[in-house]
Amino acid sequence: MSEAPQDPAGTTHQFQSFANQAPTPKSGPNLALIGGVAAVVALVAIIAVAVLMLG
Repeated sequence: MSEAPQDPAGTTHQFQSFANQAPTPKSGPNLALIGGVAAVVALVAIIAVAVLMLG
């Protein structure tokens, strides 16, 4: 009696199922980048107002 060869990595169907579950990176703006830019703009505005009030 010969047995069917076993793929140690699993079946192709199992791999395809795993590959289809992998998260895809979402496109669009990075929220951390937008938050950082907003913080820099706010800091520059605060400094500008402070300079105008002192000068």
